[in-house]
Amino acid sequence: MTEDPRPYVEDLLEVLAADPQRTVVRREGVDTSAAELAGAIHRYARALDELGIGRGDLVAMYAPNRVEALAVRYATHVLGAASVYLSAPPDPDIRARMLVDYAPRLVVVFPETRHLLPTTTAPVAAVGAVPGVGLRLDELAAAASDAPLAPRARPDDLAVLVSSGGTTGVPKASVRDFATWTAAVTPPRRPERRQLADGALAYLTQILVDQTLLGGGTVVLADGVVADEVLAAIEAERITDLFLVEPQLFEVMDHPDVERRDLSSLRAVTHIGASAAPTLRMRARARLGPVVAHTYGASEMGIVSALRPEEHDLHHPDLFTCAGHVVPGVEVRFRLPDGSLHPSEGSIEVRSPQMAQGYRNRPDEQADHFVDGWYRSGDLGRLDDEGYLHFLGRGVDSEVVGGVLVTPTTLQDVLCRVPAVRYAVVVPVLSDGVRLAAVVPWPGAEVDDEACVAAVRAEYGDGVADSLRVLAVDRVPLTEQGKPDRRALLELFRTTASSAGRP
Repeated sequence: MTEDPRPYVEDLLEVLAADPQRTVVRREGVDTSAAELAGAIHRYARALDELGIGRGDLVAMYAPNRVEALAVRYATHVLGAASVYLSAPPDPDIRARMLVDYAPRLVVVFPETRHLLPTTTAPVAAVGAVPGVGLRLDELAAAASDAPLAPRARPDDLAVLVSSGGTTGVPKASVRDFATWTAAVTPPRRPERRQLADGALAYLTQILVDQTLLGGGTVVLADGVVADEVLAAIEAERITDLFLVEPQLFEVMDHPDVERRDLSSLRAVTHIGASAAPTLRMRARARLGPVVAHTYGASEMGIVSALRPEEHDLHHPDLFTCAGHVVPGVEVRFRLPDGSLHPSEGSIEVRSPQMAQGYRNRPDEQADHFVDGWYRSGDLGRLDDEGYLHFLGRGVDSEVVGGVLVTPTTLQDVLCRVPAVRYAVVVPVLSDGVRLAAVVPWPGAEVDDEACVAAVRAEYGDGVADSLRVLAVDRVPLTEQGKPDRRALLELFRTTASSAGRP
């Protein structure tokens, strides 16, 4: 029987100790050395220990992209306690409900994130001066020793909660023990890697940070994805690796600065988080060069498949419809609507060493999705004859019309081939089968609603075309995670329709 690997935090501390003067994190031009990060980890660990935090406890953070947030997280793990970077839906009542569901022993807030803290009965500590929060974790840490503290975590201890985006309600938190999290973040050694970490730490960014540091690379922290700032950072920081959710990718690739910035350091621009239309993926490859990578996965199941940059070949456009080969160690199977399994198509189910063990205090959702060691994703997919996995869309968003599967992505692809349309997002159902298509025109162009509907009619017939409602927008509103904000789009559509006197 294979022994569980030791908790990743032990390897992290060894990597940091191996070259103390090496820069491991940069933020706004300021370097943090391996020794400085390790020292901060041990000081915060002693501060948390003084507060009684230990194995089995959960520390929740409203975390900005700052070195101190990383140090608090790793310090928590040194003590064998669990951590969660909290997602931040705009509704404070939902944020309050999250804290009830997650039941943390301590909530940590920063000056930059104090506006996110809802009313809660959980103990709260601050890193920095936060009005109304008297307990200063940073002051406790400043008075503590930075001498190495032996890690206390065990492989089967609860390690990490990963918060979902909450697009359909109160965000769920998938849970992993240290053995599972270690499997998810242990990478090949890549000391040359310079990872731009500008997404919220609550999502995939936390995995990228862990992988980069464990692999001997450097993390460059930034606040949010703004296209011109991303391109400037790639040039100035010689970024090799960049992660973007689909809408962010297209904002970056279409920005005029692509032509004037030196992007030669890039090795991989990976996009995930939403299905991307083949038309847009081919444009990304043409604009950014042979560095575009695409992965399929989710917070509950980790990375399932990957299409490498060298496989994004413009001479093989059929590959731009897939999410690559299933990664080693991951098993995928497919279930049909009648409950039977199919060898190559249906609803995707995954089993993986990286997979979460379930949801925190959400037994009903856990029972629905985590079944007999498999995660039922609710996503539709198929494997082709060459072993490429094709993600077809969420099952609840898809329907078969005239024997053809119609999904938001297939409609997006049709709309993005309309000459005036730069980008499009399709929200599957408003009511009575109505679909909302939010379209962004090219600069200087105007969206012709009839041309959009006609393109869909030519591809899918009258029924689908007549269900479409086209809304021209300057920019698609995004969630904190970087995905299209469905709620905001629906509200914008309703407001626009009401102003125009339409039903």
